[in-house]
Amino acid sequence: MTAPIVWSIAGTDSAGGAGLAADQRAAGAFGVHLCPVVAAVTAQNSRAVTRIEPLPLDLLDAQLQALSDDMPPRAVKTGLLGGAAQVEFVARWIDRLRATHGDVALVVDPVLAASSGASFANAATLAAYRDALLPRATLTTPNRREAVALAGRDAEPALAGRDAEPALAGRDAEPALAGRDAEPALASRDDALPALATALRAGGASAACITGGDDAGTLALDWLAAEHAQGWVALPRIATPHTHGTGCTFASSAAAALALGFVAADAVVLAKMATAHALRHGHAAGAGAGPVAAREGFASDPSLMPVLSFDAGTPALPARAARDGERLELYAIVDSAERVRRVLAAGVRTVQLRIKTSAPNAADARSLRAEVAAAVTACRDAGARLFVNDHWQLAIELRAHGVHLGQEDLLALGPDGRRLLAASGLALGVSSHSLWELARAVGLAPAYIACGPVWPTSTKAMPWRPQGLDNLAWWCAVAAPTPVVAIGGILAPEQVRDAAACGPDGVCIVRVLGDDPSVSVPALRAALDEGRWAPRRRAPALPQPSLPRSLPDGVAARG
Repeated sequence: MTAPIVWSIAGTDSAGGAGLAADQRAAGAFGVHLCPVVAAVTAQNSRAVTRIEPLPLDLLDAQLQALSDDMPPRAVKTGLLGGAAQVEFVARWIDRLRATHGDVALVVDPVLAASSGASFANAATLAAYRDALLPRATLTTPNRREAVALAGRDAEPALAGRDAEPALAGRDAEPALAGRDAEPALASRDDALPALATALRAGGASAACITGGDDAGTLALDWLAAEHAQGWVALPRIATPHTHGTGCTFASSAAAALALGFVAADAVVLAKMATAHALRHGHAAGAGAGPVAAREGFASDPSLMPVLSFDAGTPALPARAARDGERLELYAIVDSAERVRRVLAAGVRTVQLRIKTSAPNAADARSLRAEVAAAVTACRDAGARLFVNDHWQLAIELRAHGVHLGQEDLLALGPDGRRLLAASGLALGVSSHSLWELARAVGLAPAYIACGPVWPTSTKAMPWRPQGLDNLAWWCAVAAPTPVVAIGGILAPEQVRDAAACGPDGVCIVRVLGDDPSVSVPALRAALDEGRWAPRRRAPALPQPSLPRSLPDGVAARG
């Protein structure tokens, strides 16, 4: 299979640390083919940039035209472009690519200044970014100061009432980019980042991730604002002096993930993992900061799975929860206390009571309470675990073992509700269908994380593609030590066997239970045991996308 093609339109780095050199390493870690398009040449070493020379537009055009004829991209990443003319020229090329080749993602890494303080952008260049390139961006990945400069006065309404300093967010932000302390208040405040990201999206970027790798603190925090999710993307800060090329690695990793078909929120999760892995493998190459080194295999390390917060409150990184007691094994999901008793009689010892109600009246509420109470009693008498779907207040009141919640339900609880739930002592099961949902789930330290749907399911309407066995195996490896359960589309004992071979703590059974669990459960139990004894399915180096990536306005998908 041909590797997806990514173009990086960026600057050279004579020290081999940042720019196209870093982009090439990141692309290799993702298994995509990167075409390095030179937009500017820099003279630099590990300590300083001594000269920047943008390429003439005709030479930039020649490179792009040659590639377009033979190697059209699925994603384009921009780095150092060198000037307003180059920024506007690249924007026109993005339109040409999308008109000709359809879905072409664009990651804009607005390289406006070097960490040493050298400025790469003047007022005209900033205006070109705002007016021409950001409105075409699938994702933009500025650091904090770059976000302030790019958002400009557009950020002021969102910051109103937050003691912001409007003058600091003005369109003449070059002094900070030249190493002068013009914007310290706004650029260093965590509470400003959500507003800045909102302003960048209002300016046309489909998604924004403001990176915080240059900040202090025990956590490396990036603020994500995308179609599917927003929140802090957090990992422990890696103590290393070798950070050259970190921003380039993050942006080109996100571009590689978009080229592989991931939505922006999932691409940011993978970019966070790849960048942390690259920092761990940074090395000295001169007297100053050495380059980071992205490598294959980064996505197989569970310690690199970030936490994604539910809100703008600074996240904490909880200890990952290991299995509490025995495996979940066959996990029956039923809709009545009577069915609970029947699956218990058949030998199942993990049960979820899923009774869907919407704004029940008083009679419905009494009936629901009676069903939950009866199920709790039946499971307690059988020495089984009962998870109550959705109705967590009843689960607390009636002392069920746990509760299972979807991510929309957890988001709706708000910070106070989630704190109350965590303090209740209930074992928590959480649904996850994509990488950003997995990142949210691990931050809750749940008793288990459900991965699904493994196969197509008609139990409920879902926007997600089936995960498949490879993704299930990857979930089990990367969520560790938090247990994973497989759910969705399991209609035969053979599927229970195949799912069990991927290493989950339990396999959810719903329709496959049939009318008589005493008949179906023995075969399902035998299939589970067979899968447990089979050779463990190896997790892939990268998962497969489970959400279809939306296309830019006016772009048609290719057949």
